[in-house]
Amino acid sequence: MRLRLFGPLSWFGLLVALAVLVADQATKIGVMRFVDFGPDGLVPVMPFMDLVVTWNTGISYGLFAQGADGWWVLGLFKLVAAIAFTFWLARVTRRVEALALGLLIGGALGNAIDRAAYGAVFDFVSLHAFGFHWYIFNIADVAIVAGVGVLLYDSFFGRAAKSPPSGGR
Repeated sequence: MRLRLFGPLSWFGLLVALAVLVADQATKIGVMRFVDFGPDGLVPVMPFMDLVVTWNTGISYGLFAQGADGWWVLGLFKLVAAIAFTFWLARVTRRVEALALGLLIGGALGNAIDRAAYGAVFDFVSLHAFGFHWYIFNIADVAIVAGVGVLLYDSFFGRAAKSPPSGGR
């Protein structure tokens, strides 16, 4: 088997990744530069959503938090994941897979850039309802979750539903 970097849907997936990366970095920079968080460090946007400032040194929910010198460990992991997803993208033949991988690549790169630039990932959207607060996230996180969701949905209902039944009689 030969490793390929580009395949029939690579450009589509990479355009999705670029769109995610630009949206992620633009929203982070916009919030950091133009939102006045005031003394509370909180800006209510809707009854169920606030903007806050959080620097995440770990992964989801702050798990595996790294110290000031350990930011590169998770940043490198994100970069390696993006490269691996790019090789996977070169092998896909269906748009839904290319879309999912583009979301994963863009999200991974968006958070890797934060780690390289700031030593942590900038999270700023806080959703809450009925006294329950979900984790604080950014556009890259949304793209990663959506990419995983699309791959899971496709593996259970997309590709599997189109495969001929196996087995003998």
